[in-house]
Amino acid sequence: MTRTTPLLPARAACSLLLWATGIASHAVPLANPQEPTMMQSVQLAQATPSGAAAAAASTAIPGYTLGAAEVARSPLSDAELELLKKTLLFSDDDVKALRLAGQVLDDQIEAVLDVWYGYVGANAHLLTYFSGKTGEPNPEYLAAVRKRFGQWIRDTTAARYDRAWLDYQYEVGLRHTRLKKNKTDGVQSAAAVIHMRYLIAFIYPITATIKPFLAKKGHNPEEVDKMYQAWFKAVTLTAVLWSQPFVPAVDF
Repeated sequence: MTRTTPLLPARAACSLLLWATGIASHAVPLANPQEPTMMQSVQLAQATPSGAAAAAASTAIPGYTLGAAEVARSPLSDAELELLKKTLLFSDDDVKALRLAGQVLDDQIEAVLDVWYGYVGANAHLLTYFSGKTGEPNPEYLAAVRKRFGQWIRDTTAARYDRAWLDYQYEVGLRHTRLKKNKTDGVQSAAAVIHMRYLIAFIYPITATIKPFLAKKGHNPEEVDKMYQAWFKAVTLTAVLWSQPFVPAVDF
C-alpha cells in the first residue's frame, strides 16, 4: 500500500505559516498534543536538472519531465528571457546566491514543504485545486505534486536558465491550465484549472516563508538577505513564465 501525505490540521498549519513568516514567536504552540505537528515525509529524488541526472529524476519522480522530448516548447526566445531577468534586476550575483541557497535548503526541503502544504491545507479555496470530483482532498494527488514541488526547489536554486529549463516552465504553466490540468497524474479533480490569479498571489507566501530556513545554517544577515532577494526574483520569474499559457501570445 502506498503511504500518502496527510495535511496538517488547520491550527497547526496556520501556526507553521506564522512562524515561517516571522509573525509568530517560537512560543506559539503548533497544535494540540493529540494532533500531528508534521506531515509524513515523501521521499524526494536527489537529482539535478541536467543531463543524465535529469533523466534519472524523471524516472524517480513521476510527471517530472525537465529535458524530455515530450515537453512543450516555450514561445519565448532566449533573448526575451534575458530581458525578463534584466527587468527583475537579476544578476550573476543572484545566481551565486541561489546556488548557495540550494546548499542551505537541501536537507530542509521536507520542512519547507510542510509549511507550504500546511498553508494550502488551511485554506479551502486553495485546497480545492487538489481535490477529487467529490471535493475531498486527494492524498495521492497531493503526494505526487509534493515530490515535484521539492524538485522545483532544487531546480530553482540550481539557477540553470537554459532552453530545457525555459521549455519546462512553459510545460508546467500548461499543466495549470484547462489544456493539461490533471492529465500528468491522471486524476479526476473538482478543479479543471488553477486560476492564474493564484499563481501570481503565491509569490508572496512562497517567498516570505523561505527566509527562516535560509538563516538556519549560520550565514551572516547580509548573506541570508542576498539569498532571500535572489529567491524572490527567481520565484517571480517562475510565476511570470507559468502564467504565459494563460495569455494570448501577442499580449504576453
